[in-house]
Amino acid sequence: MAVDLPDRASRPHDAPAALAGLVVIDFTRVVAGPACTQTLGDFGAEVIKIEQPVTGDDTRAYEHAERAGESAAFLSLNRNKRGMVLDLTVPQAQDIARALIAKADVVVENFSSAVMEKFGLDYYSVSKSNPGLIYCSISAYGRTGPFAWRSGFDPITQAESGFMSLNGFADGPPVRTGPPIVDLATGMSACNAILLALAARQRFGRGQHVEVALFDVALAMTTFFGTAYLMNGVNPTRTGNSPNESPTVGVYEASDGPLYVACANDRLYRRLVTEVLDRPDLLSDPRLATRKARWSNRATLRSIIADIIATDRVEAWISRMNRAGVPVGRVRTVEQAFNAPEVRARGRICRIPHAAAGWIPNIETAITMQTTPAVEPKAAPRLGEHTIAVLREKLGYDEKDIDALRVAGVFGGDEPLEKI
Repeated sequence: MAVDLPDRASRPHDAPAALAGLVVIDFTRVVAGPACTQTLGDFGAEVIKIEQPVTGDDTRAYEHAERAGESAAFLSLNRNKRGMVLDLTVPQAQDIARALIAKADVVVENFSSAVMEKFGLDYYSVSKSNPGLIYCSISAYGRTGPFAWRSGFDPITQAESGFMSLNGFADGPPVRTGPPIVDLATGMSACNAILLALAARQRFGRGQHVEVALFDVALAMTTFFGTAYLMNGVNPTRTGNSPNESPTVGVYEASDGPLYVACANDRLYRRLVTEVLDRPDLLSDPRLATRKARWSNRATLRSIIADIIATDRVEAWISRMNRAGVPVGRVRTVEQAFNAPEVRARGRICRIPHAAAGWIPNIETAITMQTTPAVEPKAAPRLGEHTIAVLREKLGYDEKDIDALRVAGVFGGDEPLEKI
C-alpha cells in the first residue's frame, strides 16, 4: 500500500532558478551520473537525458518497487529531466547527439572507456565546435591508469578501496552500505566539478574536461581512517557503531528499544554523566576523567552506561538528553523515519504528478536555497517521452526529417514514438 503523502508546497512564482538557461546533455545511466544531473535539473538546468531504445536506463528494471511500470530507482534519480531515445550505433543518431552537444553548456557521460570516442562524441571531438563546453566523465576507475579499461560499480569500489573494510563489527565480515553511498557521493562530486568548471568558464572564457571516478571517491571517503594509516602505518579495523570504539558514542538499548548517543568530547561527557545519568562519580573517577582515559577503560564505562540506559524507556532518555544538550537519536527503520513528525513538518516528502501513475512519491532535494530555490519537481520521463519535442525545438526537425530518422532506426525497434 502506498504511503499517504501531501501535495508539494508551491514554489514562489517570482523566484529565479540558479541554473536557468543551462543546457545539459545527459548520457548517464544507473546511479552516479543520474544523481549528478538530477541536482542540476532540480535548480533549473534543462537536462536532456539520452537513453538507448527499448530498455533505456538499467534502473528502469530495478526491482525495489514500481508504479505504472516505472521503478522506484529510476524515479528517484531522474526527476526534472527530458527524455530521448537514440541508438548511437546508427550514424544519424550520432549526428543528432553532436548537434545537441553543439548547443549545450554541459555534457555528462558514464560509459566505459572509449565508448564515446567510438561514436565520435568524446571531448576532443565535440569541443572543437563548442569550446565553452563543460564535459564531465564519470567512471569506475578513471580514464587513465592501469584500471581505466575496467568497468565497475559501487560495491566493487567499496570493496577495493578499503572503504568496506571499515563497515561492520570487528568479529564479523566487511559490510557494504545499504544505499549505494559511493555512487551518490560520486554524483555529488561530479556536480561540484561541473559547477567549478562553470565558474572557471566565467572567469577564463573556455570550457574543460572534468573527471570523477568511483574508486577515487571511495578512497577519499576513508577520510581520517585513511590519513591515520598513512601517519602511523596501522591498518584500521571495523568498530561497529562506535567510531574508534568510543564508549560514549554508539547504540545503547533502553528498556523498549535502541537509541544512539554521541558524546564525542569532554563537555558533552560532563553533561551526560551529571545531568542525564546522575552519576557525577563517572566524571571524578581518574580512570574516566579524560577522553583518552575513557578510551583506555572503554569496556568498563560502556558496561556502566548500558546498565543505566536499560532501566528506562527510549522517550525518557531522549527527553533528558535533549534538555541537557546531549546529542541523541532514535534508531529508526525507514518506515519510522519517513513517518516522523519532523520529516513531515519540514516538507521532506510529498507527491508529484505523473502522466501514467497519476502521482508518484518524491523525496525533496537536500539543498535549500532562499533566493534561488529548487524548481517545481517534474517526474522522471517515460522512455523516449520528449524525443520528438527535443528534435523539433532544439534542432528544428520537421515531420519529414523525423520519419526519415524512424526509417533509419535512430529510435530503435519498429514502434513509432509518440508525437509530442
